[in-house]
Amino acid sequence: MTSFAVLLLAYTLSQFFRAFLAVVSGDLTRDLGLDQGQLGSLQAAWLIAFALSQFPVGYALDRIGPRRTLAGFLLVAVAGTVIFGLSQSYAMALTALALIGIGCAPILMAGFYLAARLYSPRHFATMSSLLIGFGSIGDPLSGAPLAYFLAAYGWRATVFGLAGIVALTAVLVTLLLKDPPPLLGSSTQRHASLLSGIWQMMTKRSLWLIFPFTFVSYGVTISMRGLWIAPYLQTVHGFDLAATSYAAMAMGGAIGLGALLVLPLYRRIGAKPTVVACAVAVAAAFFALALWGTGSSRLAVGLFLVIGLFGVTYAVVMAHARAFMSPQEIGRGVTFMNFVFMGGAGVMQWLSGRLVNTLGRHGYDAPVTFGWLFVFMGVVLAAALAVYMISPAEPKAAPPAAR
Repeated sequence: MTSFAVLLLAYTLSQFFRAFLAVVSGDLTRDLGLDQGQLGSLQAAWLIAFALSQFPVGYALDRIGPRRTLAGFLLVAVAGTVIFGLSQSYAMALTALALIGIGCAPILMAGFYLAARLYSPRHFATMSSLLIGFGSIGDPLSGAPLAYFLAAYGWRATVFGLAGIVALTAVLVTLLLKDPPPLLGSSTQRHASLLSGIWQMMTKRSLWLIFPFTFVSYGVTISMRGLWIAPYLQTVHGFDLAATSYAAMAMGGAIGLGALLVLPLYRRIGAKPTVVACAVAVAAAFFALALWGTGSSRLAVGLFLVIGLFGVTYAVVMAHARAFMSPQEIGRGVTFMNFVFMGGAGVMQWLSGRLVNTLGRHGYDAPVTFGWLFVFMGVVLAAALAVYMISPAEPKAAPPAAR
């Protein structure tokens, strides 16, 4: 229980950092002279660095365990947070966000690793959903509470305070997180298993139809919450910082609530039907935003809440993919899936920033620009869902002789 509490604190910080740019974006635009494309690149840097770090994270988890892995990476996040608070240029801020992304990379995977080692397969989705659901409180904390500290102390002092919290978390991880019993086998064997495990995931045909949805689904939701909800509400509906922060906090709360509410649905109808139903709701919300969002701020906020509530089926997609992994592949498999999730999220952030900038250069106003952004998100999600729908729901049963 102590280990879960420590992981929950760390994951709360991870959720905070992947969403806080939406509220601090105005300060960065003013003080560093960033445009919308550069803001998108900052968020993309966090996610891409996070994704690329999954491979060394998988290696470290097997070689030295989650306690030392997580504590060491969190020190990188401390350095990145301090550099971000000192940033005077786009390049410096970009470097800082990448370091924070690297530092947060092992947090969720440490939880998945412990769940896979300590719990039966049928409890994997339950433990993952609980960690994601309760840890998602970090998302609403990056809304109105962050806005309060920004207004009271300024963004740089607030960021330095965050660096202290991350450092404290690293200390708690070192003192309180417990490693599972070591696996049998030499370090050489484990290293070989890491390399072969990555290749096995890339060549596992049963996962090929799941990968596109994995690449897109989390990215479209976190792009809205982490980057675009604030600029949209401020430029299209005239929200001030306080109103924007409350809307962002509400969407973050919807994400956390959705991660918990999807669990009973998953238990009742299974992984694939749950994912399909949620994705249809999210795609419909994007198209509704494009068509009618500019006409009513209440409708727009309500549709953002729909995207948050149904848009993070992370644990259920992971459970679906895990069904096709042997026990020997689970550690590398969930790490590789996380790479696909976060790499896709980074690409979606970058593409959305390029799209908004391009439309702006061609003279489109904010309502039209964001309308096309929502259409883009809806179309990409719908295309990935179409591929996912023909994926196998579960592994084929082995013949009796093979069993």
